[in-house]
Formats: sequence, structure tokens, C-alpha cells
Amino acid sequence: MLARHATNFDEIWNTIMNSEYLLTSLIVVLLPGSGVVYTLSIGLGRGWLASIFAAFGCTMGIIPAAAASIVGLAAILHTSALAFQVLKFLGVAYLLYMAWRILQDGGDLDVREEKSKTPLVKIAVNGMLLNILNPKLSLFFFAFLPQFVPSNVQNTSLTLLSLALVFMLLTFIVFAVYGVAASLARDYFIASPGVMNWFKRVFAGTFGFLGVKLAFSNS
Repeated sequence: MLARHATNFDEIWNTIMNSEYLLTSLIVVLLPGSGVVYTLSIGLGRGWLASIFAAFGCTMGIIPAAAASIVGLAAILHTSALAFQVLKFLGVAYLLYMAWRILQDGGDLDVREEKSKTPLVKIAVNGMLLNILNPKLSLFFFAFLPQFVPSNVQNTSLTLLSLALVFMLLTFIVFAVYGVAASLARDYFIASPGVMNWFKRVFAGTFGFLGVKLAFSNS
């Protein structure tokens, strides 16, 4: 029994430590997307601590997509046009809402010297919803994770779960670095409201673009 568990552990460890998987995952995480944009905007607008909560929320938003890929629920999104479209347009609406929110006075990218009254938990929840309401994330995991599971592995589900956890860890680390780096420039933006207004428009426009892109995607 112990020998079998040791073998399973060794198989899983070798799979998640695969340099190809780690490198591919890192590249995927580094690519700009709604989570990156959100974490950067929070880092600029609310400081380093809020950006950590934003990174954590975005990371937690991966859980439903990863779970769906592991138990096969992502196949439902792949085969059911209605289920996919409903979730897709919920995601579109939320991205457009985030664009509108950023442009508002007192919104997530409103830089002020006084501490924000926006609850940190709400910042995390907003980041989590960005990923939960993105149906393509479930399909991504459905296609991505199985590629790195060896055909002779004994416990496929546990291996997929381990791969997903490693991906989430990389996501949190990278997003936290993005957010903290952005927060370091916060004092400059406090002293330069004109530049901050420009950044607000850029971030809002990016969320709007991502929403429109998702709305008109064919799959």
C-alpha cells in the first residue's frame, strides 16, 4: 500500500515538475488578460495590499474552471451552445461593468492619498468573478491540462488537480508581482492626476475591448 502511494506521488511530482509544463504555464499566466489588467489597475489605484487581494481573487476564480475540466463539466460548455452563450454574455456584461466602474469617481482606479474605503474582500470577489464568468477559461483547462498527463499515470484526477494547483500558484505569484510593481508607481500618479486620468481611460478601454472581443468570439 505504502509503495503504491509512493509511486503515485513520484508520478505526480514528476508530472508537475515537468519543465515544459512549468514554462508553458508561466507564459500563459504572463500574457495580458482581464486578470492582469484588473490586478494592475488595483495596484495603481489602491496600493500593494489591495493588489494582493486582487491577485488572490483572480487565482480563486480559476477553481471552478479547473474543477470543471477535471470532472468533465467543461465538455457541457463545449457541446451546449446555450450554456456557453449564457455564461459568455454574463462575462461580457461584467467586463463592460468593470470598464464603467474604473471611469467613475471613487472607482477602483481612483487614486487618492487617503485610504480607500473599498473593502478588500470586495476587491478579491471582483477579481474572482472576472475568471468565473469567462467560459473560455474552462475550455482552456479542458484542453490544456490533459496534454501534460502521461498515458500510464495511475491517478488521473489527482494528477490533473496537482497541475491545476501549480498553475494557480504561478498565477498568484505573477499577478501579485504585477500588482505590487504597479503600486510602487502610485505616489507618482497621485502627484500627476492628468496621467492617472489617461491610465483610467486605457484600463477602461482594455476591459471594454476584452468584453467586445468575447462577445463576438465564435467559440
